[in-house]
Amino acid sequence: MKLNDILSGQLNAAEWEAKGYQLPKFDIKAVREKTAKEPTWVHFGGGNIFRAFPAAILNDALNTGKYDRGVIVAETFDFEVIDKAYAPYNNLSLCVNLCSDGSIEKKVIASVTEALKADPQFEDWNRLVEIFKNPSLQMISFTITEKGYTYNEADLARGLKPVFAMGKVCALLLERFNAGQMPLTVQSMDNCSHNGDKVKAGVFAYAERWVKDGLVPAAFLDYLKDEKKITFPWSMIDKITPRPHEKVKEMLAADGFDDNNYIETEKHTFTAPFVNAEEVQYLVIEDNYTNGRPPLDLGGALYTTRETVDKVETMKVTTCLNPLHTAMSIYGCMLGYTLISAEMADEDLRPFVQKLGYIEAMPVVVDPGVLNPYEFIGAVINRRLPNPFMPDAPQRIAMDTSQKLPIRFGETLKKYIARGLDKSNLVLIPLTLAGYARYLKGIKDDGTAFDCSPDPMLDELQAIVAPLQIGKADQDWSCLKTLYSRKDVFGLDLYEAGLGEQIEGMVKELFAGNGAVRATLHKYVSAR
Repeated sequence: MKLNDILSGQLNAAEWEAKGYQLPKFDIKAVREKTAKEPTWVHFGGGNIFRAFPAAILNDALNTGKYDRGVIVAETFDFEVIDKAYAPYNNLSLCVNLCSDGSIEKKVIASVTEALKADPQFEDWNRLVEIFKNPSLQMISFTITEKGYTYNEADLARGLKPVFAMGKVCALLLERFNAGQMPLTVQSMDNCSHNGDKVKAGVFAYAERWVKDGLVPAAFLDYLKDEKKITFPWSMIDKITPRPHEKVKEMLAADGFDDNNYIETEKHTFTAPFVNAEEVQYLVIEDNYTNGRPPLDLGGALYTTRETVDKVETMKVTTCLNPLHTAMSIYGCMLGYTLISAEMADEDLRPFVQKLGYIEAMPVVVDPGVLNPYEFIGAVINRRLPNPFMPDAPQRIAMDTSQKLPIRFGETLKKYIARGLDKSNLVLIPLTLAGYARYLKGIKDDGTAFDCSPDPMLDELQAIVAPLQIGKADQDWSCLKTLYSRKDVFGLDLYEAGLGEQIEGMVKELFAGNGAVRATLHKYVSAR
C-alpha cells in the first residue's frame, strides 16, 4: 500500500478501506487541472500542521462535492520538505488523527495540487508569480510560526530581492499590484495572538522601505492599505501535530502501508509521508475577504467577526487551555513527570487542573458564542491532555514560563479585580504561582535536582529565591516580596492584588521538605 498507488491506477480501494483508510471521494486529477488554471489559494509553510489541518479540512470540503479547487503549497524556509515530503508522493499524504481512546483515524489527503519552493533561485518562483497575477487567486495563508514574520534592517536593505518570508510575500504582492491591483486576502493561520497584524506589519515594513528607496511607486503601499483590495484577517488555530510517532509508524507498517519512513532535513525539520496529530482541532477565522474565499467551513472552520476571534483567543490563552498547561508543567517538573498524558492519571494533578479551570478561571470567561467554553475545556481535560499518543512534556511547556504568567494568570486576576469578584474564591491559581517559586529552585519533590527549562529571565528569578532552603522553617522569607511584586512576571503586583500573603503561606508549605510539594498540592486540591 503506497500513496502513489492512488494516482497510478493500481489502487486496491477495498484493501485500503478494509484497513480503515479514508480515501478521497473527489476526482483528484480534475481538481488539479482546475486549480492549475484557476488557483484560489496559496499556502506558505508546508509543515506538519498545514497537512494535518488546513489541507485536511479542504480535503473534507472537496469530499462534499461542493467545491472543486485545491491548495498550492509554497515553502519559504526548508526547501528539502518539498523534495522529500511532497515530490516523491505526488503531493499526497496521510493524516493520522490520534484519538484519546488509543485508536487512530487514517485519512489520505489529496487537496494539495502543487508544491513549490518559494525563492527566486528556483524555477518554481516563476510559477508563483504567474499564480499571483491570476485574477482567480482569493487567499494566501501561512503556517510559518511566529518567527516567520520577522524582518531586519539587512533584509530590508536588499531591496526587491529579500530573503525573509515577508519580503518574498511582499514581492509577490507587488506582482499582483502590477498586474492590475487585484484584490487578495492575506490570512495568517499561525498560533499567535492577533496573527493577521503580524503579517501586516511584516509586509508593510518592506513596502514602506521600497517606497522610501524609490524602488516602487507610492501607489503600491496605498494598494496594500486599501481594505477593499487587501485584508489581513485574524484567526485562532489550535491543533497539536507532534513529530512522526514511533507507535504510529509501527501501526501503519502493520497495516501494510509502506510510506512510513521518517524524514529529517539538514535544517532539522522532522516529517514523514504521514502526519500524526491530535483528534481535536479548532480554526476560527475573521470573515474579511475581498475576492471570495475557499469554503473551509465545509470542513469545519468557523468564520466570524474579528471581535469573536479575539474572544476565542482570550478564552483559550487565559482560561481554558494555556493556564492548565502551565500549572501542569510547574508541578509536573517538580513531581518528576515527563509526559503530560501521564500527569492526567495523577490523583492530585487531574483534579488540580479541572478545578483550576472550571471553578477559578471560568467565572471571568466571556463566551465567544461560536465555541462553548465548557465544551472547550471539557475537550482539553477529557480528550486532549490525557491523549496517550501526545508525547508532550512538562519540561517543554515550562519553557519561557516567566513570559507566559502575565497572560495566563495575570489577565484572569485583573478581571477578578475589575469586576469586583470575590478573590477568596481563588486557591489553585495562587497555588500555581506559589509553585513557581519552588520550581525555580530546580529541586524535585524527592530532593533530587532537575534542570529548569530555558527562560530569558531564569537566572534573574533564580537569584531572587536563591537564599531559600528546602526543609528549613526558620529562615528569611523576605525575598518572596521581591518576587511576587514583579508586575513584569505576574502581570500585576500580587500584594496590591491582595494575594501576596496567601501565596507566601503556600510557598512556605511547599518548602517544608521532601514530599512537601505532593502534600501541599493534595491538601489544597482536596479542600477545593
